[in-house]
Amino acid sequence: MTIKNSTFDDISEIFRLYDLATNFQKIKFPTNTWPKFSESLIISEINDNRQFKLLIADKIACVWAITFSDPQIWEEKENESSMYIHRIATNPEFRGNNFVQTIVDWAKKYALKYNRQFIRMDTCGNNERLISHYKDSGFNFLGINKLQNTSQLPSHYHDADVCFFEIKLKK
Repeated sequence: MTIKNSTFDDISEIFRLYDLATNFQKIKFPTNTWPKFSESLIISEINDNRQFKLLIADKIACVWAITFSDPQIWEEKENESSMYIHRIATNPEFRGNNFVQTIVDWAKKYALKYNRQFIRMDTCGNNERLISHYKDSGFNFLGINKLQNTSQLPSHYHDADVCFFEIKLKK
């Protein structure tokens, strides 16, 4: 198992995994699914070294993105000491391997390398199973809120209940 930055050659696979994740969401959580993300967003993340892939035997098993700023989602709780994880999408061939825990273990080292004190994540919808999974992976569940201004956010945030998660890192 290897974690690397995604490359431009990965774009079609990233979108395939997003489409598969969205289809899975439609079955499991039909009221809250990902929209179609723009290619320019993924290109920007790749250019900024913020899009990652987990490889198993040279096959992409999982992808995700990070950012070091997320004021539209975290609003007044935004701080300059956090790293934010977004859009974890697992290849169905590798489901059940608890990649969230693998990503958390990686993120702890990565965040400390960039002098961050927190790893944060959010998800839309009051999905108790997913909340439990993130808590089991080391996140503290901070609660559920509706966001104030979602005009610049993807559509799945509009009028959604947003769950907030955080890990405080030890230096």
